[in-house]
Amino acid sequence: MAYAGSGRRRAASLALAIEILLAGLALGAGLARRDPLGADYVHIEDVAARPSDLGTGSYTWDCGRNEIGHRNTANVVVTPGRAGPSHHVHDYIGNLSVDVGSTVRSLAGGGTTCGNGDESSYYWPVLRTVGADGAQHGGAVQVPVSLTLTYYGNARGPVVEMPRLLRGAVGDAYAFTNGGARAAPVWSCSGSPDRWSARYVICPDSERVLRVFDFPSCWDGRRADSSDHRRHLVFPAPGGGCPISTFAVPHLRIVVAYDIAKGTRYRIDSFEAQRHSPLTDHAFFVNLMPSALMREIVRCLNAGRVCQ
Repeated sequence: MAYAGSGRRRAASLALAIEILLAGLALGAGLARRDPLGADYVHIEDVAARPSDLGTGSYTWDCGRNEIGHRNTANVVVTPGRAGPSHHVHDYIGNLSVDVGSTVRSLAGGGTTCGNGDESSYYWPVLRTVGADGAQHGGAVQVPVSLTLTYYGNARGPVVEMPRLLRGAVGDAYAFTNGGARAAPVWSCSGSPDRWSARYVICPDSERVLRVFDFPSCWDGRRADSSDHRRHLVFPAPGGGCPISTFAVPHLRIVVAYDIAKGTRYRIDSFEAQRHSPLTDHAFFVNLMPSALMREIVRCLNAGRVCQ
């Protein structure tokens, strides 16, 4: 059974890697597609399904869906204390104090949108619909219709607690121009969440566009951050095993759902030269989960329970 599971997860990782490669080729070359929305888009029925790679146990909690409109250009992980470019706006959930002057250490006590007292900050570029004029940076910001945060356990063994102020990153804001080695976009539809694409998806009528952020979950046991904001927290190998000298921590998956009418163009805010490519989607978190709650989450996951 363990061998079969490892094979399925290896196939899942390979399938997504191929999808990212093909998407990069299509977007970089400007290849025409049969749909009128352009090479950035793919019909969900043209996307292959992938097997699940989730570990045992889960903990789900509610931090709202940013219906309060907490948005700005800050990035407390990469450029703390500074504003970013006006055309790259982030959506925030969790910690209420994040602003252009914030640092990770200024977040404690800032309040939260999470019902369980989690003061962590979770953020990603806003998603906008695109009008007929195709304005370069305009378009209406889309408020998610649902947003789910879930921690999962590790399929190969127990997880340990995340340290306070641990930073996590998934994806690469510069993937369109730098080769895409760290690209990790996941676009899907509510009716077929097992189909993951690196391109913006066109969903059937009445289905929602899903945006999935699947964070790394193998911690080096020492650092809360690193110079590239990635080497201290890396992805597990196919099958769930963590690299030597790293430790499995709770695996965070965030699923954001949007009501996007079929045939409507949409895109994320991006930096100059990245042309709003779906390959550049990315997200960050700063862990400020209360210590007692983190301990309870780890107990839940290691016992293989489903908790909320």
